[in-house]
Amino acid sequence: MGLEDQQEEIEVLESIFPDELTKTEDNEFRIAIKLDLPDDVIEATKPDDWDPEDEYEAPVMILSVKYPEDYPDKEPNLDLSPPPQQHEQHPLFSVADDKDELLAGLTETIEENLGMAMVFTIVSALKDAAEQLIITRHEAIVKEKEDAAREAEREENKKFHGSAVTPESFVKWQTAFLQEMADVRQREEEQAAAELAKKVRGGGGPGGVVGKDGTRLTGRQLWEQGLAGKVDEDADDDDDDSVPTGDVQKLKIDS
Repeated sequence: MGLEDQQEEIEVLESIFPDELTKTEDNEFRIAIKLDLPDDVIEATKPDDWDPEDEYEAPVMILSVKYPEDYPDKEPNLDLSPPPQQHEQHPLFSVADDKDELLAGLTETIEENLGMAMVFTIVSALKDAAEQLIITRHEAIVKEKEDAAREAEREENKKFHGSAVTPESFVKWQTAFLQEMADVRQREEEQAAAELAKKVRGGGGPGGVVGKDGTRLTGRQLWEQGLAGKVDEDADDDDDDSVPTGDVQKLKIDS
């Protein structure tokens, strides 16, 4: 393709990009490539002080093209730069930082189109690659936030669900529970025996019972002779001061 054919391609590009293409030399020009992003990406990347009445400015990169003499049999010289009027860098895209990756990604496209006018195809490939780069970064941030939220929810649920039960943990719990119940029963039996012994040891005092020979009856003897209930009733009566304690103290048991 000679100079005439190169100029013809530039004219076609000017009709496609009337506001975006700026010719600098007969064989050089620049094209402003405006990126189109999904609404969720736009909303997520707006600054905190965003005024709803302001017009959203899509990210833009400038593709500089210079034809070598034997273009299109040889690839064009390409470069990327941010627009000169750009005030703020997009939070998920930087032309300076991403330029090498984007230009390297054009290798296959250029090789497939050698011998043909390829600038329009190059512009389309660059636009798609830059947009996908931003979308991928946005999706990674969303996933990270979702993972963090799920992990926080799992930690919160642990407070209510406790530890998972396994055969080993159940056996350990069961052993401890049965031992605790045995200890409780033993304490209750010891307490009941102590209370009964206290009543029996009362002897000549309230609740005490002596036999015919003047000795105090043991708890076992009280049960064998059917007097355990009598002791309890007398003890309760003593608490109410309704039965003279002297009568109980003089009680003699016939064998």
